[in-house]
Amino acid sequence: MQQNIDELFNSGVQSLNLGNPKEAMKIFSKVLELEPNHQKALVKIGNVLGKLGKYQQAISYYDKALLNDECDLLALINKGLALHYLDKYSQAIEQYNKALVQRPNSTTILYNKASSLIRMNRIEEGLEILKEIIKVDFSFKSKAKHDIDFQHIKHLSEFKKIII
Repeated sequence: MQQNIDELFNSGVQSLNLGNPKEAMKIFSKVLELEPNHQKALVKIGNVLGKLGKYQQAISYYDKALLNDECDLLALINKGLALHYLDKYSQAIEQYNKALVQRPNSTTILYNKASSLIRMNRIEEGLEILKEIIKVDFSFKSKAKHDIDFQHIKHLSEFKKIII
Protein backbone atom coordinates (compact mmCIF):
# COMPACT_ATOMS: atom_id res chain seq x y z
CA MET A 1 0.00 0.00 0.00
CA GLN A 2 2.82 2.43 0.89
CA GLN A 3 4.33 1.90 -2.56
CA ASN A 4 0.99 2.84 -4.15
CA ILE A 5 0.80 6.00 -2.05
CA ASP A 6 4.38 6.90 -2.96
CA GLU A 7 3.67 6.30 -6.66
CA LEU A 8 0.51 8.38 -6.47
CA PHE A 9 2.36 11.20 -4.68
CA ASN A 10 5.14 11.12 -7.28
CA SER A 11 2.59 11.38 -10.08
CA GLY A 12 1.20 14.48 -8.33
CA VAL A 13 4.69 15.98 -8.22
CA GLN A 14 5.10 15.18 -11.90
CA SER A 15 1.79 16.89 -12.75
CA LEU A 16 2.86 19.93 -10.76
CA ASN A 17 6.24 20.02 -12.50
CA LEU A 18 4.49 19.81 -15.88
CA GLY A 19 2.47 22.91 -15.01
CA ASN A 20 -0.83 21.24 -14.16
CA PRO A 21 -1.62 22.37 -10.59
CA LYS A 22 -5.30 21.37 -10.69
CA GLU A 23 -4.43 17.81 -11.66
CA ALA A 24 -1.70 17.76 -9.02
CA MET A 25 -4.19 18.97 -6.42
CA LYS A 26 -6.56 16.11 -7.25
CA ILE A 27 -3.75 13.59 -6.94
CA PHE A 28 -2.43 14.99 -3.64
CA SER A 29 -6.01 14.96 -2.31
CA LYS A 30 -6.24 11.24 -3.21
CA VAL A 31 -2.99 10.67 -1.31
CA LEU A 32 -4.56 12.33 1.73
CA GLU A 33 -7.66 10.17 1.41
CA LEU A 34 -5.41 7.13 1.70
CA GLU A 35 -3.08 8.62 4.28
CA PRO A 36 -4.60 11.71 5.96
CA ASN A 37 -1.35 12.81 7.60
CA HIS A 38 0.92 12.38 4.57
CA GLN A 39 3.39 15.14 5.36
CA LYS A 40 4.63 15.88 1.86
CA ALA A 41 1.13 15.86 0.35
CA LEU A 42 -0.08 18.36 2.97
CA VAL A 43 2.79 20.70 2.14
CA LYS A 44 2.37 20.25 -1.63
CA ILE A 45 -1.35 21.09 -1.46
CA GLY A 46 -0.42 24.18 0.54
CA ASN A 47 2.09 25.11 -2.17
CA VAL A 48 -0.48 24.68 -4.95
CA LEU A 49 -3.03 26.77 -3.05
CA GLY A 50 -0.41 29.43 -2.44
CA LYS A 51 0.44 29.58 -6.15
CA LEU A 52 -3.26 30.04 -6.84
CA GLY A 53 -3.38 32.96 -4.40
CA LYS A 54 -5.50 31.04 -1.88
CA TYR A 55 -3.22 31.90 1.01
CA GLN A 56 -5.63 31.30 3.88
CA GLN A 57 -6.42 27.81 2.59
CA ALA A 58 -2.72 27.17 2.05
CA ILE A 59 -2.02 28.11 5.67
CA SER A 60 -4.55 25.55 6.88
CA TYR A 61 -2.61 22.80 5.08
CA TYR A 62 0.72 24.08 6.40
CA ASP A 63 -0.79 24.09 9.89
CA LYS A 64 -1.83 20.43 9.49
CA ALA A 65 1.67 19.58 8.32
CA LEU A 66 3.19 21.47 11.25
CA LEU A 67 0.97 19.56 13.68
CA ASN A 68 2.65 16.39 12.39
CA ASP A 69 6.13 17.92 12.33
CA GLU A 70 6.61 21.35 13.88
CA CYS A 71 10.08 21.55 12.30
CA ASP A 72 9.01 20.96 8.68
CA LEU A 73 11.18 23.60 7.05
CA LEU A 74 9.19 23.91 3.84
CA ALA A 75 5.90 24.25 5.73
CA LEU A 76 7.38 26.95 7.99
CA ILE A 77 8.84 28.97 5.12
CA ASN A 78 5.77 28.70 2.91
CA LYS A 79 3.41 29.47 5.77
CA GLY A 80 5.53 32.56 6.38
CA LEU A 81 5.21 33.57 2.74
CA ALA A 82 1.44 33.04 2.76
CA LEU A 83 1.14 35.17 5.89
CA HIS A 84 3.32 37.83 4.27
CA TYR A 85 1.04 37.93 1.22
CA LEU A 86 -1.91 38.39 3.60
CA ASP A 87 -0.09 41.40 5.14
CA LYS A 88 0.38 39.53 8.42
CA TYR A 89 4.04 40.42 8.65
CA SER A 90 4.69 39.80 12.34
CA GLN A 91 3.17 36.31 12.04
CA ALA A 92 5.27 35.69 8.93
CA ILE A 93 8.40 36.68 10.85
CA GLU A 94 7.48 34.20 13.60
CA GLN A 95 7.50 31.42 11.00
CA TYR A 96 10.80 32.59 9.51
CA ASN A 97 12.36 32.71 12.98
CA LYS A 98 11.29 29.11 13.60
CA ALA A 99 12.84 28.12 10.27
CA LEU A 100 16.02 30.06 11.08
CA VAL A 101 16.54 27.89 14.16
CA GLN A 102 17.20 25.03 11.74
CA ARG A 103 18.93 27.03 9.03
CA PRO A 104 20.35 30.17 10.65
CA ASN A 105 22.34 31.17 7.57
CA SER A 106 19.67 30.58 4.93
CA THR A 107 19.78 33.63 2.69
CA THR A 108 16.31 32.85 1.35
CA ILE A 109 14.70 32.74 4.80
CA LEU A 110 16.61 35.85 5.87
CA TYR A 111 15.54 37.67 2.70
CA ASN A 112 11.90 36.81 3.38
CA LYS A 113 12.29 38.05 6.93
CA ALA A 114 13.86 41.29 5.71
CA SER A 115 10.94 41.79 3.31
CA SER A 116 8.40 41.37 6.10
CA LEU A 117 10.36 43.67 8.43
CA ILE A 118 10.48 46.38 5.79
CA ARG A 119 6.78 46.03 5.04
CA MET A 120 6.18 46.52 8.79
CA ASN A 121 8.22 49.75 8.60
CA ARG A 122 11.03 48.20 10.63
CA ILE A 123 13.20 49.49 7.82
CA GLU A 124 16.54 49.79 9.58
CA GLU A 125 16.35 46.21 10.88
CA GLY A 126 15.24 44.87 7.48
CA LEU A 127 17.98 46.73 5.61
CA GLU A 128 20.62 45.44 8.01
CA ILE A 129 19.58 41.86 7.25
CA LEU A 130 19.42 42.62 3.53
CA LYS A 131 22.94 44.07 3.60
CA GLU A 132 24.27 40.90 5.26
CA ILE A 133 22.48 38.61 2.79
CA ILE A 134 23.95 40.45 -0.19
CA LYS A 135 27.46 39.96 1.25
CA VAL A 136 26.83 36.20 1.14
CA ASP A 137 24.87 36.02 -2.13
CA PHE A 138 25.23 38.90 -4.55
CA SER A 139 22.14 37.82 -6.56
CA PHE A 140 19.89 39.21 -3.82
CA LYS A 141 21.03 42.72 -4.76
CA SER A 142 19.24 42.47 -8.11
CA LYS A 143 16.27 40.72 -6.55
CA ALA A 144 15.83 43.48 -3.96
CA LYS A 145 16.17 46.16 -6.62
CA HIS A 146 13.05 44.83 -8.40
CA ASP A 147 11.10 43.43 -5.45
CA ILE A 148 7.68 45.04 -4.91
CA ASP A 149 8.20 44.78 -1.14
CA PHE A 150 10.98 47.35 -1.39
CA GLN A 151 9.34 49.78 -3.82
CA HIS A 152 8.24 52.16 -1.09
CA ILE A 153 11.84 52.57 0.17
CA LYS A 154 13.61 52.85 -3.21
CA HIS A 155 14.17 56.55 -2.62
CA LEU A 156 15.99 56.05 0.71
CA SER A 157 19.74 56.57 0.57
CA GLU A 158 20.24 53.59 2.94
CA PHE A 159 18.50 51.32 0.45
CA LYS A 160 20.33 52.81 -2.53
CA LYS A 161 23.70 52.17 -0.83
CA ILE A 162 22.83 48.50 -0.48
CA ILE A 163 21.56 47.82 -3.98
CA ILE A 164 23.87 50.01 -6.07
